Amino acid sequence: MNKKGEATRQTIKENAYLLFAEKGFKEVTMKDICEATGLSRGGLYCHYTGTGQIFSEIIHDLMSRQDQDFQTKLNSGISAVTILDEVLNRYQIEMTDSAACLSVAIFEYFSMQEHGSKENSIYEQYLLSSEMWQSLIQYGIGRKEFYPADVRAVIDLLLFSYQGVRMYSCLMPIDETIPAHILGEIRKILVIPKEV
Repeated sequence: MNKKGEATRQTIKENAYLLFAEKGFKEVTMKDICEATGLSRGGLYCHYTGTGQIFSEIIHDLMSRQDQDFQTKLNSGISAVTILDEVLNRYQIEMTDSAACLSVAIFEYFSMQEHGSKENSIYEQYLLSSEMWQSLIQYGIGRKEFYPADVRAVIDLLLFSYQGVRMYSCLMPIDETIPAHILGEIRKILVIPKEV
C-alpha cells in the first residue's frame, strides 16, 4: 500500500479509536466513521470491510506498540526501576482516563458470538502483556533491583487490576487515589529500596 493509503488508514483508526472509546463497539457504525473522517462510504470501504476489521487492527497496533516499547527499553540497559516507574505512571493516568478507554468496546467486541469464536485477541493480548512483564520482572531480579517475587502472581495482580479499574472508569467516576494505591503496592512488592 502506498504512503497516502497508509496515512488514510491511520486517520481512520485514530478517529475510530475515539468513537469506540466514547460509544463502545456496538454503537459505532461505518457511517459514524465516515462522518468523523470526512471520507465517503466508498472511500472508507476501500480500506476496511467493517467496524470489526478496524477495531481488530486498532487492538493489534496497540499490542505491537507496547511490545516494541518494552523491548527497546530492556535492550537499552535502562534501570528496571526506571522502566517500571515509567510504565506505572502511564498506567495510573490511563486507569482513570475514561475518554480514551477501550475497555467497554473490547468487552462488547469479544462478547459478540462472531468475534468470540475466532482467535481471541484479548487472550493473545494478555499473553503478550504477561510475557513483556515477565521479561521486565526477570530483568529487574537479575539486576538485583527487584525482589524475587512470585512473578506470575504479580503479573496477574497488575494486569487484572489495571483492566478492572479501566473498565470501572468507563462506567463510574474513579478517585485518582485508587490506581495510585494499587500501583504503589505493586511497586512495593517488586522494588528493593536503595540503601541510603
